[in-house]
Amino acid sequence: MLVLLMGGGFILFAYSGFLPFRRLGHALKVVRGNYDETNVPGQISSRQALSAAIAATVGLGNISGVAIAINMGGPGAIFWMWMSAFVGMATKYFTCTLAIMYRGKDSSGEVQGGPMYVIEEGMGKKWKPLAVLFSVAGILGLLAIFQANQLTAVIRTVLLEPYGMDYGASTRWILGISMMVLVSIVILGGIKRIAAVASRLVPAMVILYFVSVVLIIFKYLGEVPQMIGLILNDAFTGQSVMGGAVGAVIVIGARRAAFSNEAGIGTAPMVHGASKNNEPVREGLIAMLGPFIDTIVVCTLTALVILLTGVWQSTENDGVRLTLSAFEMALPGLGKYLLMAAVLVFALSTMFTYSYYGHKCFNYLFGAKNADYYNYFYLITIVAGAVASLEVVVSFIDGMYAIMAIPTMISAIYLAPKVKAATKDYFERMKNT
Repeated sequence: MLVLLMGGGFILFAYSGFLPFRRLGHALKVVRGNYDETNVPGQISSRQALSAAIAATVGLGNISGVAIAINMGGPGAIFWMWMSAFVGMATKYFTCTLAIMYRGKDSSGEVQGGPMYVIEEGMGKKWKPLAVLFSVAGILGLLAIFQANQLTAVIRTVLLEPYGMDYGASTRWILGISMMVLVSIVILGGIKRIAAVASRLVPAMVILYFVSVVLIIFKYLGEVPQMIGLILNDAFTGQSVMGGAVGAVIVIGARRAAFSNEAGIGTAPMVHGASKNNEPVREGLIAMLGPFIDTIVVCTLTALVILLTGVWQSTENDGVRLTLSAFEMALPGLGKYLLMAAVLVFALSTMFTYSYYGHKCFNYLFGAKNADYYNYFYLITIVAGAVASLEVVVSFIDGMYAIMAIPTMISAIYLAPKVKAATKDYFERMKNT
């Protein structure tokens, strides 16, 4: 997975002529709506597609994923998350441009996008087994079990344990069923309702989390350079990992970055492929902002909070509970409630969007008229995620993501010349307008 995502991503980054750096300004203009079109095929606007994709990526991967990375790989893992994000911007650009170039139609005639359609339409029918592999792994890997697990952990730590309330298996079941009911209200309304809810929730949750984190960083401002130095030093020495293995730090960083920003996994092309856009390159430019916002901005802020407060060295907590202890130490009394509010919105918005991804994979394999059955399977697994252990959940999701990355990266590299030609054509046309 490391070779595929980091190596393949770097190939695309260099092949594009370092486009994520050169065209960042144009991508921001596109997001602001300067080039919006109407009466084009698709189900949602490009901005809604980005909001829905960010709802899935800016989420618990940024809060729990960063904590897991530091817990397992030390501060140096954050540096390798950054490196993964820069190459991930190029990967997202290629995969989401292809999602518009090679859209397919499902059995009901609705225009659809995603790696399975890119493989079949762009590479040919003989490659269909790759598309099937992606869809099977997507049905299993894009369940909301991690979000359910971590949201349950937060509610337990903030609302139940401090008041000595009983936290047994029955409480987990009750929390799991409550989440299932809440998520069902949104996801049974389809992509338009999911995108509408996500585009309202995402900006609010990012602002709340951003303000909370900036307050904490400001409190420890003098120590920030020292922490940046620690991240850089540990990235190449691996002192904080057992045995001091630099390779372990790189693998952990790349793995957690893949879970956080999903570049190369193939999820974002599914939602960007549904956007109302006739310009594949424009959609790719919008999509490439995802890893930048997600990993370079949000993950770095979370990492600084955990490192500045020192909780990563002095606590046995893992996942979201590690971030929770950092917030509580930095903002006593208030911090845990701010984080709980952010986690609640992060987790729910991710659950909404993931259901759409899995629904598309199920639709591809079993047809549009059977696709809604997936939603019921998805909702039941939310309860399973609430009662399972974090270790089991993370291992399962990582395994499925690795399988999804194989068809996604093969198709992106195979069809990269098509994207390069489309990019050249697009920017030549932009010069003349």
